[in-house]
Order: sequence, then C-alpha cells, then structure tokens
Amino acid sequence: MTDDSRRARPVILGQNQYGKAENRVVKITRDGDTHHIKDLNVSVALSGDLDDVHYSGSNANCLPTDTTKNTCFAFAKEYGIESAEQYGIHLARHFVDSQPSIHRARIRIEEYAWERITASDANSQFIGADEVKHSFVRKGQEIRVAQITYDGTHFEVLSGLKDLTVMNSTNSEFWGYIKDKYTTLKEDYDRILATSLSTWWRHNWTSDEQRMPNWEKSYDQAKKHILQAFVETYSLSLQQTLYQMGTRVLNNRGEIDEIRFSAPNKHHFRQDLSFCGLDNDAKDGAVYYAADRPYGLIEATILREGTEARIPVDMTNL
Repeated sequence: MTDDSRRARPVILGQNQYGKAENRVVKITRDGDTHHIKDLNVSVALSGDLDDVHYSGSNANCLPTDTTKNTCFAFAKEYGIESAEQYGIHLARHFVDSQPSIHRARIRIEEYAWERITASDANSQFIGADEVKHSFVRKGQEIRVAQITYDGTHFEVLSGLKDLTVMNSTNSEFWGYIKDKYTTLKEDYDRILATSLSTWWRHNWTSDEQRMPNWEKSYDQAKKHILQAFVETYSLSLQQTLYQMGTRVLNNRGEIDEIRFSAPNKHHFRQDLSFCGLDNDAKDGAVYYAADRPYGLIEATILREGTEARIPVDMTNL
C-alpha cells in the first residue's frame, strides 16, 4: 500500500463520551440537633448524538459539562442522597430522559464514610447541648464505590469498595507450586495472608418494573459476607479465598449476580534473624518485614451459573 492510498482512506469517529468528573458533593441532613453526612465524589459521562461537535465543532447537541456539575449539586439539595446508588440512578435517568441528544449516561461515584464522634463522659456543656451530634471523624476502612449506567430503557448498577485492607496472621499456607531454575520462594505452611481488596458487584435490578433493592442494606451485607468468608476460609491460596468470598456473597444476596475482585498480595516475609542467633518461627510469634513492591496481583470474577460476565476486567486491574 502506498502512502497516497493510506492517506485516501476515510477516518471516522469512534466511541466518545464527555462530562464533568470528580464533583465533590457533600450533603448535610439535619434531623434536629443530629446531623448526617453523605460525602460523594461524582463523575458524569454522557454519550449520544455527538458526531457534529467532533466533526464541525457544532455544540447544538452538547449539554455543557458545567451544567452536569450544577445538576449534581442541585439534585443533592432537591432530592437528597438516600444512597450512592439511588442518587446515581436519579442523575442518570435525568440526563438521558431530559436531553434528546443524550442516549447513555454513566454516573461513577466514590463515597467517603464518616462516623460520629461521641462526647466525653464529662460532657461539658460548652455548646449548651445535652449531647454532641454534629462532630465526625473520617472512617478509613474503605472507600465505597458505585457506577450507574442508563440507556433510556435499562439500568446497570454496579456497587463495590476499594482499599479495604485485611489480614489473617495464620490459617494460610502456600506450597506445591511449580518450581523451575528461577524459583527461590520457599514453601510456607504458616504464613500471613494480607491484601487490599478492590471489588465490584453487579445487581440484577435493571428497570423500574422490578422491586428496587435496599442499596444501603445490600452494601453492608455484601461487605459483611466478604469479611466473614475471609475470616472463615483456611487459605491455601489467595485465589481460593477470593472464590470463597464471591461464593458467600452470591449465595446470600439474591440481588447480586456477579462480583469481581482485585487483590494485591501485601507480602509479609519472615525476617532472617540467624545472623544474631535467633530463630524466627511463625509458631513462636515471628517478626516480619512488609514488602509493598513488587506484589502479586490476584483477580477473579465469580458469577451465577447461566449469567453473563459484564463487569469489565479493567475496572479493577492494573
């Protein structure tokens, strides 16, 4: 093919979307003296009849990204934030149903949790109240995530979490693996298993014709079953543990059809103390060093038999 023939081939527009990313929406709800916080990071992506804005620069079908930002804040005030999922559903429906040129909306949300700070036992009355109910500390356990996609007919609701760091200090082994001339890792029959979980799960609710899940309860219960499976699995591999986590969620939460995990192995290696004549066996209470890089990255999708895997692999992996 000559350079001239390559230049003559037509160029067309592929997938495209636009919106305002990372809108920090913080909603305070006052119930008398008791306050409640919803702290969200909201990203909007819209797609539809947008060829002309790319080809000719015509903005006739383009809802400004500044408008999408304003809508995020206005909806939080007008309708409140019952849950990240409900708020995202409301936004996605609005952008598609109110704009003929927009055919698909994706709302991606991170939620940062806060917990109430209780007053001291002495409870000094420095503000004239019987109990302080408006002071909070950021919870650092994990970041809750949600993604809602709407095409004018059907919703897809993904929920999940990231940066949930967990550890079992025993009941984990790793042995029987392939060994070749490059293998230096020693088999371990009593090791620390630690990871920082990122996970998404897909709900089977897709339209208003179905009964909508209780999103807050669904999240809390899914997280509970993930953690219980981590505790109760005697692990011979992190892969086995992930499968047990996913199985526990699907067996107990009928509204969830698919779950995907990404689990970086937070390695803890027993420090060699033989240089000073000390044994360092796990059974005696070992000393470890924690290695943050490089790390094994274990990923898996678990889904109900007969369902289709829809959570993109690149939502959790490197």
